[in-house]
Amino acid sequence: MKAKLGIAPIAWWNDDLAELSDDVSLDECLRQASLAGFTGMETGRRFPMNMAELGPVLARFGISVCGGWFSGQLLDGDIEREKDRVRAQMDFFIAARAPCIVYGETARSIQGNRQAPLATKPKLSDDEIRVYGRKMTAFAEWCADQGMPISYHHHMAAVIETETELDALMTHSGVALPLLFDAGHLAFAGGDVLRVIDKHHQRISHVHTKDIRRGVIDQLDRTRESFLDAVVKGAFTVPGDGSLDFVAIVQRLATHGYEGWFVVEAEQDPKLNAPLTMARKGHAELLRVMALAGYEVET
Repeated sequence: MKAKLGIAPIAWWNDDLAELSDDVSLDECLRQASLAGFTGMETGRRFPMNMAELGPVLARFGISVCGGWFSGQLLDGDIEREKDRVRAQMDFFIAARAPCIVYGETARSIQGNRQAPLATKPKLSDDEIRVYGRKMTAFAEWCADQGMPISYHHHMAAVIETETELDALMTHSGVALPLLFDAGHLAFAGGDVLRVIDKHHQRISHVHTKDIRRGVIDQLDRTRESFLDAVVKGAFTVPGDGSLDFVAIVQRLATHGYEGWFVVEAEQDPKLNAPLTMARKGHAELLRVMALAGYEVET
């Protein structure tokens, strides 16, 4: 089985919390990612969104675009509006030969609101999830027809956060809607990461290898503290530095035949967790566990 290793720029600069950002250029970010051994990077706010400008920069460091976030609003919007909103990113990603657009539902989400406690996250009724699942399926079908698939990112503080909510979305959407499996977000939400892989492996098209610090998460007061508070406290980290068993996680993905990108995506304070050091640690741990699972990592 073949796999590729990517990383997200959120280790260097945070799009939601400016204070969790290192004062580094895009060139320096890519240079460090390449030094750590990664061949792909997801996009972030310091990326020019066109290949005429970005392509030569990526080529200097042997990096390709391996995905990137889109702030979807389909829950409360309509498909035609979302088609217009995603069009520019879709054209860019097609030109970049990216594997997918990471779809994150931001409608009603409190993930970017530091004043909103985790316990106040939005919840959908059964009827709302049924309607939402149909809309997401239709949108995913259109995106795939355009030549750029999406991958749905379940996320803390969003409408699809918990294992139960993810199960419901998968039940009420079609196979045309692929799933981004994020180990860290699922564990933070109290889900069973191996059980979710077993249940939904046929839908998994992209993987974020986010680790968690269990001690930090267990000490959170979810009635007072927000998702961003948790990030500042150090809830997330890279594989090999946290509490999750990535030997078991990667082996389970291998058992079900997953091939594709494994992306380190762990937002932290770069002043406390040097991005290059953490990138190297995450890369080394992934190489170790992927070798045990029988993966051939493409370089």
